[in-house]
Amino acid sequence: MTRVLVVEDEPPIVRTLVINLKARRYEVDAAPDGATALLIAAENRPDVILLDLGLPDMEGTEVIKRLRGWSRVPILVVSARQTSDEKVEALDAGADDYITKPFAMDELLARLRAAVRRTRAEETAGETAMVQTDSFTIDLSAKKVTREGRDVRLTPTEWHLLEVLIRNPGSLVSQKQLLGEVWGPSCTTQGNYLRVYLAQLRRKLEPDPSCPRHFITHPGMGYRFEK
Repeated sequence: MTRVLVVEDEPPIVRTLVINLKARRYEVDAAPDGATALLIAAENRPDVILLDLGLPDMEGTEVIKRLRGWSRVPILVVSARQTSDEKVEALDAGADDYITKPFAMDELLARLRAAVRRTRAEETAGETAMVQTDSFTIDLSAKKVTREGRDVRLTPTEWHLLEVLIRNPGSLVSQKQLLGEVWGPSCTTQGNYLRVYLAQLRRKLEPDPSCPRHFITHPGMGYRFEK
């Protein structure tokens, strides 16, 4: 059974989430603040975390950073904060998705299921899954990229985008699919997100970012990864 940790200090929202999750046979723990959330996460090892950013004892981004020190559990931010800067900060800290309040319960549950599916697919992909190109090497199980013998630091969002592309080698992945998998269903028209993050990946991994060999753009359609 999938275990969910709800980190939220507003009792009505906690009740709504707990009722809906339990009705769908999820096991649910709830924490009203960041410190309690970290303790529960360490003790109960949830399969996915729903996290508010405005907690009474610390910022939600701090909770994300502390969790990412030892866990790859999917973290879905559920917050009333709606600016792009706040969303980017949470995603770059290590969140897997960002949902704004008020939210549609069906969409939240769909994103939760998608996050759990992605994690389980990664776990069954194999302990030694490697992708080798002439320019860099990707270790999928360790979530690590090396280039010329040195580790390349990628943000969680950059890694997520890279992972979707490399799991579809040689195939065109549409803009809508990439945006939906990396940023969620509500962001499938935000093509600027892809342009910015693909440019960042090319700067870090391509021998010549202005003439990419590995991350190919199909204008108006999507992107393709080539070894």
